[in-house]
Amino acid sequence: MTFDEARAQFPVLERTAYLNAGTNGPLAGATVAAFLAQAERDLREGRSGRAYFEQMLARREEARQGFADVLGVEPSHIALVESTTRGCTVVLTGFGLTAEDEVITTDQEHFGLIGPLHASGARVVLAEADEDAILGAVTGRTKLIATSHVLWTTGRRLDLDRVKRESGLPVLVDGAQSAGAMAVDVGELDFYTVSAQKWLCGPEPTGALYVRDVESLRIVAPSYSSQASYEPSGAFVPKEGAVRFDSGWIGAATLVGLIAAFGTHPDWRYERAAETAATCAELLGEHVEVVTPPGHSTLVSFRPPGDPTELVRRLEERGVIVRELPGRNLVRVSCGWWTSAGDLDRLLDGLGG
Repeated sequence: MTFDEARAQFPVLERTAYLNAGTNGPLAGATVAAFLAQAERDLREGRSGRAYFEQMLARREEARQGFADVLGVEPSHIALVESTTRGCTVVLTGFGLTAEDEVITTDQEHFGLIGPLHASGARVVLAEADEDAILGAVTGRTKLIATSHVLWTTGRRLDLDRVKRESGLPVLVDGAQSAGAMAVDVGELDFYTVSAQKWLCGPEPTGALYVRDVESLRIVAPSYSSQASYEPSGAFVPKEGAVRFDSGWIGAATLVGLIAAFGTHPDWRYERAAETAATCAELLGEHVEVVTPPGHSTLVSFRPPGDPTELVRRLEERGVIVRELPGRNLVRVSCGWWTSAGDLDRLLDGLGG
């Protein structure tokens, strides 16, 4: 598949320089077609019957395999959840944290992680978003390290393999800005979340949670998928593998749309996205202060010379979609594998007013 053929899958790119996959990726024609075809089928034939549900269960396993391929793991370690936020919640509620425990995170995290962290009841320790700072915050009370692989603010990528290796502690990873944007090797990391509507260009709400050792978590919010068998009292035998942490049913249309989205990404996607982000940072660096370290991610965040809200509005009027990071005086550009040189030219032209 050539770049032009791959890019043509996304109709929004015909008129827009869409540079905000860090929030929501563009939808491909095949993804929407699959979604609509299933919705039309359900409209005509209903949503019932043994064959219908058996097909749905098979498609869940197809989606599970799709997420496993993204992370390079076995599908038995993948739970289907709605979002990275839900994945973080599954881990933090199931980990058995108490007020006597400490969890280390950074001062650059999204509420999707720090909200569940706060609600966990553990003592939350904030460290600078730096490997040395995270490791330096470890004490005898530390039970878990929870942080992003790629920071949603600056686009910095943390060396979490080093954090895991040198701390010896369980590590929960918010993968919202990494999974689907760059090649991921979970290695010895314990928990890794995926948000499919971002860099994987899937429908909402879809996501996944990788669990290295399923016995390390309690099931605190069981869904029907959690049980292999159950009693009238509600006592149940958990299913084998991470499927026990599936957060619930996924609508048929959403599920087939997700599966279709997995098939839209070319083999060269990660190399192309990294090269485009590097070019974007270099071009922007001639005009504004870029805060994303070189080569770290597909996000490029910068400090505009004026009001970031006004700049984002002005760019949108010109058909250039980027994201302001409120309260941080930053504008964030998301460079996908579909981003063209023309998109970057439009961004630069818009900066000039």
